[in-house]
Amino acid sequence: MKVHVNGETKQYAENITVADIVNDLGLTNKRIAVELNKEILPFNSYTQTHVNSEDNLEVVQAIGGGQED
Repeated sequence: MKVHVNGETKQYAENITVADIVNDLGLTNKRIAVELNKEILPFNSYTQTHVNSEDNLEVVQAIGGGQED
């Protein structure tokens, strides 16, 4: 099935979860935020939330940084 991930169309098997896609992106155990069809998902729902064909998933990773003194 087709899923739009960060603006890019990807093919995934049926019955895939948000956690599966996060793993596919190599972002497991990273500080991320996930939005599914314009709704922010709580981290503890990733393994139970299934993605459907043509869904839009946005995944952003928090990157630390700052300004030197």
